[in-house]
Amino acid sequence: MPQPALERMVEPTGHPLVVGVVPGQDPLVVRTAAAWARAVGAPHLHLAYVDVTRYVVQEYPDGSVAHMSIRPAGADDAWRRTRDELRAHAAEHLTGQDVVWRVHYLAGRPDRALTHLARAVDASAFVVGSGSGRLRELVDGSIALRLAHHQHRPVLTVPLRVVDWKDPRAPWQR
Repeated sequence: MPQPALERMVEPTGHPLVVGVVPGQDPLVVRTAAAWARAVGAPHLHLAYVDVTRYVVQEYPDGSVAHMSIRPAGADDAWRRTRDELRAHAAEHLTGQDVVWRVHYLAGRPDRALTHLARAVDASAFVVGSGSGRLRELVDGSIALRLAHHQHRPVLTVPLRVVDWKDPRAPWQR
């Protein structure tokens, strides 16, 4: 696996950002991504949702994918509703933010799918929300952590919830 190195660094100016999004996500993630895009002169935000209940049939050069459900049921269009909800959420929170954006509906393992998209669009970095802090995430590993360990682009993690170190309800103390 190629390792991070100076020659692999993607200059932030003029390169897009890949933003991990999920349905119902706090708008702080896309608004933070928009602020960073303006700050570094990123021409686009590629908002990407990865559906783990679908698998990739074919990857395309623009970062999009053809995908199918892992469930053997017939036709399913639920993914289209999710995609449309993500687009509406993005439009609601990015209108007037002076950024160009696009929603990508991806499939499979989130870290791999986001990395594929970043390669395809020559992104300079990722922007993702911090997780919920739930025990499952602590055990399975967050998307931000997986990205940081398996590809060379920086990962900007937007805190969505902070926990007081002394709080007995902290996830690591359960």
